[in-house]
Amino acid sequence: MAGSAGPEIERLISLLAKLPGLGPRSARRSALALLKRRDQLLVPLAAAMSDAAARVRTCSVCGALDTQDPCAICADTVRDDAMLCVVEEVGALWAMERAGAFRGRYHVLGGLLSALDGVGPDALRVSALLQRASAAQVREVILALPATVDGQTTAHYLTERLGALNVPVTLLARGVPVGGELDWLDDGTIAQAMRARRPA
Repeated sequence: MAGSAGPEIERLISLLAKLPGLGPRSARRSALALLKRRDQLLVPLAAAMSDAAARVRTCSVCGALDTQDPCAICADTVRDDAMLCVVEEVGALWAMERAGAFRGRYHVLGGLLSALDGVGPDALRVSALLQRASAAQVREVILALPATVDGQTTAHYLTERLGALNVPVTLLARGVPVGGELDWLDDGTIAQAMRARRPA
């Protein structure tokens, strides 16, 4: 695309291309849409991003993102302190909140253990988790981690570490999703659903 756009547009495209799910072509289309609708999209987006950069911070308790510290969830006095749900990243916390099925506390690890990527326990918020889980009021730690090799490795490691604290550790159930049809599911999901079957 050399020579077809000025350096400001090239920089915008380059930065957009770094976002998850956007490659160079999608970034070009997004940049063009923003520039065509400057007043409706580009200017408000720039203002929102500037505001977020200035005000959003990481919660010192759970690791979530918010404009206050502790975050709104940690500051909520009606949530159940006995339940601690461990998630990989903030996006997973948001997904849990959207589902509305959990009213306890969260702990964001900040990633998963990965030997290939050189991510060990010291790179994650494991020490903070162990400290929080050792509190007298915590009666269950729920590991809501992805069903991937790294997710399972991390869950296994955390289960061993939390076992020393004598706090019950549970995992999210895996298997056939609500509304899922068997012929659309992968083999691993079907196998896990069969192993985790329960009485009708």
